[in-house]
Amino acid sequence: MGRGKIEIKRIENANSRQVTFSKRRAGLLKKAQELAILCDAEVAVIIFSNTGKLFEFSSAGMKRTLSRYNKCLDSSEDAAEECKAEKQDSKELDVLKDEFAKLQKKQVRLLGKDLTGLSLKELQQLEQQLNEGLLSVKERKEQLLVEQLEQSRVQEQRAILENETLRRQVEELRCLFPQTDRAVPSYLEYYPVEKEKSLVNHGVTSPDLVSNFAFENGDSDITLHLGLPSDVYGKRKAPEREAHSNDSGSQLAL
Repeated sequence: MGRGKIEIKRIENANSRQVTFSKRRAGLLKKAQELAILCDAEVAVIIFSNTGKLFEFSSAGMKRTLSRYNKCLDSSEDAAEECKAEKQDSKELDVLKDEFAKLQKKQVRLLGKDLTGLSLKELQQLEQQLNEGLLSVKERKEQLLVEQLEQSRVQEQRAILENETLRRQVEELRCLFPQTDRAVPSYLEYYPVEKEKSLVNHGVTSPDLVSNFAFENGDSDITLHLGLPSDVYGKRKAPEREAHSNDSGSQLAL
């Protein structure tokens, strides 16, 4: 006959409990050693009795196994945290995608498109939003225009001040250097002999010079039209001048 099935529960008898603990502890350590040898596994077993006595087994050293266990535990915790963070990021990403889709749809409706699925109340709200936005744009435009006008006024005042400063400087310079009313004499007034020589010796080449010379000598410009020299015309005019003077004298005597 086979052994009957033992109920797994705490053994009340202290002696029986101690005997069972010793037997099963030895069997557990033996199984751990066999597992390590047969499967080339790193096995460690730690057992504390009810009296606090320690029993242990390690196929590769207890410290090494515990260090490896701690590293794996930390890495598993980090992996769990990373997995949790990835899940949280994924949720946040989904929320952001939904918000982006809503905003994009709202923007399209603000442009007057895709309005088929809106009710009357939603259309009224959209119209109110558009009116408020248009009012804000107009106010901002007026503000910019006022600012530009103010800048133009400031620049105009600055230009007026600069012009006034320049005008004062010019007046100060005029006071320091007063202007003379006397005209600057010409070259011919300084050298009248050379003027006559140039006209007599070299001949008349410019009509303006001939006319000026003729008027200075009391001659008429008829010589220019006749093509006669001024000295010849002067000789012809001398008897006429004397006759005119005699006539005038006789009239005075009468």
